[in-house]
Amino acid sequence: MTSTPNFNKNLTDPRALTSYALSTITVVCAILACVPLFSVLFMLIVRGGKRLSLEVFYSLPPTAFDSGGGFGNAIVGTAVMVGIASLIAVPFGILAAIFLADFGADTRIARIARFCAKTLTGLPSILAGVFAYTAVVMLTGGYSSVAGGIALSILMIPTVMLTAEESIKMVPRIMREAAVGMGCTKSQVMWKVMLPVAMPGMITGVMLAVARASGETAPLLFTALFSDYWIFQGGAGDIMEPTASLAVLIYNFSGMPFENQIELAWAASLVLVLLVFIINIISRIIGQKKK
Repeated sequence: MTSTPNFNKNLTDPRALTSYALSTITVVCAILACVPLFSVLFMLIVRGGKRLSLEVFYSLPPTAFDSGGGFGNAIVGTAVMVGIASLIAVPFGILAAIFLADFGADTRIARIARFCAKTLTGLPSILAGVFAYTAVVMLTGGYSSVAGGIALSILMIPTVMLTAEESIKMVPRIMREAAVGMGCTKSQVMWKVMLPVAMPGMITGVMLAVARASGETAPLLFTALFSDYWIFQGGAGDIMEPTASLAVLIYNFSGMPFENQIELAWAASLVLVLLVFIINIISRIIGQKKK
């Protein structure tokens, strides 16, 4: 009769001891990495939560010595500029991804485009603002939400393009071959088979790009600047005027010597973090559905 093997680890065994030590170090490092995140969230909830109310969502920013007020125009301005950026980045990014993943996957242009996109992912955001300032603000003669949207789109395009390309490449090859066997053309295979299957991953990339653009400050300082008024209050032409945003409002108010503005900066920071958090949760849910 054979004896049951003993699977219990013996700490005197060097390999078991090394495993325990490395596991402990990993857990400690993970906890230490989470400390800054949770400390920031705790401070935002404590300091920003006490000022958070319905008033801040529909009121305009206060003047220097006023009390109350809010940042409703900054929320709307952020949504408008991110919307403009998405209208530019999503079509260009997805079309570029289609070319990189299928129609010109092994061409020299595709290799150069991938290299440029990966380089742009690490591009300091302020350089995108400088480019948009030179290309849009100086040509149009003023700061505007359109200039801000173009600057943000430069930061969004690489993320959208690279994630969309990977999503298209992850579509099972057998589906492509089945469509070709049924007589579909190359364009029909892409639009009728590849893109619908890859859509969840592509949407995840778009949501991540939107989350990044929503929190950018430096590009908007060069392009949209700031405004104490609502966008569109004088008509559609107001998109060519300076526009408020949450990130720039936080930057401006946090350096003021007035307690009211500092409290609004904390409240705006909490709102911005919550918006980015919600966007990231949505992207994760979409990614899980894809799996």
